[in-house]
Amino acid sequence: MYYITTAIDYTNGTPHIGHAYEKVLADVLNRYRKQKGEESYFLTGVDQHGQKVQQTAEKEGVNPNTYVKRVTKGFTIAWDKLGLDFDGWAETTNPLHKECVQQILQKLYNEGQIYKKQYKGFYSIRQEQFLTDKERNDKGEFGPEWGQVEERDEENYYFRLTDHVEWLRQFVESNDDFIIPTFRKADVLNAIERAEDTDLCISRPKERLRWGIELPFDSEFVTFVWFDALINYISFAGYNKPEDSALPEFNSLWPANLHIIGKDILVPSHSIYWPCMLKAMGFSDAEMPTLLVHGWWNIKSTSGSEKMSKSIGNVVDPINLVEQFGQDAVRYYLVRDIHTGRDSDYDVDRLVMLFNTELANNLGNLCNRALNMTKRYSEGVTRESSYNDESCKQLRESLNGTLESYKEHMDKHNISFALEAVINFISGANVFAELHKPWEIAKDPTNSEEVFAVLNHMVEVVAISSVLLKPIIPEACERIQAQLKAPFLAELDLEEIEWGIIPLGHEVAKPKPVFPRIQPISAE
Repeated sequence: MYYITTAIDYTNGTPHIGHAYEKVLADVLNRYRKQKGEESYFLTGVDQHGQKVQQTAEKEGVNPNTYVKRVTKGFTIAWDKLGLDFDGWAETTNPLHKECVQQILQKLYNEGQIYKKQYKGFYSIRQEQFLTDKERNDKGEFGPEWGQVEERDEENYYFRLTDHVEWLRQFVESNDDFIIPTFRKADVLNAIERAEDTDLCISRPKERLRWGIELPFDSEFVTFVWFDALINYISFAGYNKPEDSALPEFNSLWPANLHIIGKDILVPSHSIYWPCMLKAMGFSDAEMPTLLVHGWWNIKSTSGSEKMSKSIGNVVDPINLVEQFGQDAVRYYLVRDIHTGRDSDYDVDRLVMLFNTELANNLGNLCNRALNMTKRYSEGVTRESSYNDESCKQLRESLNGTLESYKEHMDKHNISFALEAVINFISGANVFAELHKPWEIAKDPTNSEEVFAVLNHMVEVVAISSVLLKPIIPEACERIQAQLKAPFLAELDLEEIEWGIIPLGHEVAKPKPVFPRIQPISAE
């Protein structure tokens, strides 16, 4: 089974466009795998423990559990509006997750992988971790990325990260498929150098933090958020699950084919802590997950582009976006205007332009013309025709290249390039329609064979495109398939696509606009 996860979102704030992009990316890839006829499982969720959550709840005068339930609801509402179809949902307050985390902690403690010591040093409030001199910049300071830094002197429990650093270095160097894209590999190797002489603090004393999973071997401490959150990838996949649990069978899912994460949490958490934790638990090299690391959505400004920030007030709310432009426009934009692994600038004018040109003007126009003219000139039925000129042959033959390019790019997680192939295919059909002008030649009854052939080709391209685009814009494609009166397309395996999926003698319905044009923002 193909197993896809995302980072679980920290419940100390509301979802933004970065969260939305990551989840839509995972959803598209999960739907694509299923459409290929594969079994696929998509896990996402929320990270509900930690100091920031406790502090925010205290400021609001509510219990942390009450607070995280309210914030969690905000995420589930957003994902519903975006049409996410996940198979598993992770909440770290779930008792099954807590039990799994405590089992792992106890095992590692029994094996001497966790020990207790006194430590005096600097602590980042924002990142919730102790810092070393290696985190200082060229000026000897802790940079702004660490937020507020304070000195602490306390006793805690530590994971023997240093026992596994040399293994990790060799593993990363010899496995190019551990991190996608591969140019991120250098970042990880540099981070390994910084981690080679520092063990990982995995606890917080309850006198400072009570909102967390209690250490099974010392009730005066809770576990550090990363030693809780990262384990969700296996706890909700059925690792060490009780016999009566409804969780999946772990061996059918693991190792994860894709941990989809942002570049900000690649190091140290996912590429240093997580593989070393798995290694200490007994997982082999072959059982290590693959990390798909995406870039950031920055905000376009007069001076260039800037990172989204609550303090600046430039955070983009995905719920507002969907309410303003619709699910199809937002989903399409999020995976069309960014190359996986790279950064991109959020630009609402680009969202509108891409929707209007590629969906409304291109696919929407082809769908409306194909169905309207089939109703008008062919009684709503695809008819047999002997007409077959060179342009008909070229349009049919273009399908092979489209499918090859689409599947190649989707398999490599490059959705924007896969979409480009489909859009070019649709554009070719519109050029084909303009070449033959069925709305004109239909005036002469002697051209009926050509008219039938041209309309059949146009309907066919609409049908095929609705299958290829369904992982990206599922609701729109369902509406297209309903107008085609072709519910069988929903069950069509990608490997079954070939020219002729709409049979001769098939009746279509009258079209209704699937992609009503969006008024440009500047014109409002």
